[in-house]
Amino acid sequence: MNRADSPASKGLLVAGTAYGLGIGPGEPDLITLKAYNILQQADVIAYPALEDGVSLARQIVDPHIPEGRIEIAIRIEMGKPADPVYDAAAIEIGKHLADGKTVAVLCEGDPFFYGSFMYLFGRLAEAGYPVKTVPGVSSMMACAAQLGAPLAAKNDVLQVIPGPLDAERLRTQLANTDAAAIIKLGRHFAKVRDVINELGLTDRARYIERATLETQKMVPLADLPADAKAPYFSMILIHRRGDAWR
Repeated sequence: MNRADSPASKGLLVAGTAYGLGIGPGEPDLITLKAYNILQQADVIAYPALEDGVSLARQIVDPHIPEGRIEIAIRIEMGKPADPVYDAAAIEIGKHLADGKTVAVLCEGDPFFYGSFMYLFGRLAEAGYPVKTVPGVSSMMACAAQLGAPLAAKNDVLQVIPGPLDAERLRTQLANTDAAAIIKLGRHFAKVRDVINELGLTDRARYIERATLETQKMVPLADLPADAKAPYFSMILIHRRGDAWR
């Protein structure tokens, strides 16, 4: 099916509906055809943005956004409670929905895989507005593809482990799994790395940051300098067999 034949291109978006669009991990071409088509027809486009105006989500889809759309920047202040921000955003989006407009809410990766859109989804759905979710390429899948490291095979147990967990919980989770994706590294990187070393898994761990972007970096964890830092958008993939196919 080409773009001209898809449902969204035929004007089948439902008036007064919010669409949470998974737009992928960073490379503009990784947006799905469905999300692209909805983006072309939506009346309003909303997206998370840092306090200083920077929005990675907006940057990802910039080549795909038509001119003349209403835009809503949902500004998140780092270190401050986000609930009031989502409350206000849901009210603003709700006004457009009540006027019969379609709203596309951008979400990096997949909306329901640690995605910020879920917080708007809950508020809008509970308020009675129609809300639909379009899945996207998650960062975990993108990292695996870029590293050439399949996540799991056969009867492997795969865990997604947030870096902010305390060292004891990290140790417990990693000690009882076949494969793991450790996300949200940032300032927790040194702690995570220490736990991986303690468990003897360093030689089976791969590090990647800013997957699919021009600034992407990937390297075996063991090859990183002892004082290396990691951005928030970074991940470590581990498999006890080294490679899932073994």
